[in-house]
Order: sequence, then C-alpha cells, then structure tokens
Amino acid sequence: MHIDKAKKRIAKQIKKGFHGYPSISLAYFGATPSIATELVISFVLEEGAEPQLQKLVCAYDAREDETIQSTIVKIIERSNAITVTEITGNSIIQT
Repeated sequence: MHIDKAKKRIAKQIKKGFHGYPSISLAYFGATPSIATELVISFVLEEGAEPQLQKLVCAYDAREDETIQSTIVKIIERSNAITVTEITGNSIIQT
C-alpha cells in the first residue's frame, strides 16, 4: 500500500473518535522530537482489559515508513478495532 494512502486511512479512523472497544492506540517515540524511530501499538479488547503491546522499530522516521504504516492499517482491519487513537507528537526516549 502506498504511504499516503495508508496514512489517510489511519487518519480517517483516528478522526472518528472513541466509539468503544476493541481499541488501538498509537504512540511514536524517538531520540528527537522530529524523528520517531519507534512505534508502540496498544490493543485493548474490552474495558478494563490489559493492553497488548507491539513495538515496531525502524532506522528512520516510522511515520514515513511505508511498511510500518501499511502494517498499522492491517492491524486495525484484522483486529476489528472500533476506536483508533494516536498520542499527538513524538515522545523523547531517554538514553
């Protein structure tokens, strides 16, 4: 899937807002605010359930990585997530 198409599909899901469970949350991390080298995807099946975490890492910005963005779309589709949220910005990794 092309990067722009994947990013648009993800953004469309995020814009819908909270509609219940299952839900997916996306959080980007990096050494600087401008480059996110890690993505943590949190999946919650139902209210009060422990989140299942999946971490994806790349050498450059994960927000611009076609493989990672396509993977996010597939995870959303296969999990039948009703809600998709994204932590705004890029959290700094303390080394």
